[in-house]
Amino acid sequence: MTTPVNSRFGDAFLFEAERHAAWGAAQLQALTAFVPAGDWTADLDACLYRQGGLDLRVSVLGTYDLSQGSWMWGWANPGLQGTPVVALSGRAGEYGRAYGMAEFAQETLDLSGFADPRRAAETLAFAAMGVTGAPGYLSVQAGPDTQLYLLADDPRVPRPVFDATALPGALTSAMGLIGHSPYAMAAGYFEHFGLPAHQEPGRITATLPGNLGAEVTFDELGRMANIRVTLAGHL
Repeated sequence: MTTPVNSRFGDAFLFEAERHAAWGAAQLQALTAFVPAGDWTADLDACLYRQGGLDLRVSVLGTYDLSQGSWMWGWANPGLQGTPVVALSGRAGEYGRAYGMAEFAQETLDLSGFADPRRAAETLAFAAMGVTGAPGYLSVQAGPDTQLYLLADDPRVPRPVFDATALPGALTSAMGLIGHSPYAMAAGYFEHFGLPAHQEPGRITATLPGNLGAEVTFDELGRMANIRVTLAGHL
């Protein structure tokens, strides 16, 4: 069967990716700070990635062929199917089948029709990190034309905690990461940290720790218009 050429992701997938944009960006920074610089090796049978003296448990997320502009999910790789090293990434496939998202459910995707196929591959990896709840992903060159993507699957990777003072910066800096729905991005941020939030057209309010409240408003085009953090009851 010929893999269809994709030129854009579907709306359902983009909304899903957007839900993880703000917290995911912070999580990637935490992983980058945790892994020391240095040369890398991997022992896939042992689910281990080694860099700078650190052994990190990982799952193979996928591979991106730079020459063809194609992506293969790790769980679909014939040489890895059913092995422990693709167990975590396999959850992305399960999620795609459960919610009708071909981007997760298709074994391979032809991204050559995208304006920026490499960015499309990064978007797939980022979204998969979100739906699996992994604490980040790594991208390394595994061959002249092969980029290997690995999900961190190690409880030692720090997980950022919610910080009300960082809320405005976290939301505004993530607006262009996916660029599909700032509303979904803000709602997903509150959901990730388990913060009670009320959603209505053009407005999200949330209850924050420390007797604080947050209000995020959006204009008629869906763009983020304002972010306020105040004492609870003073929004």
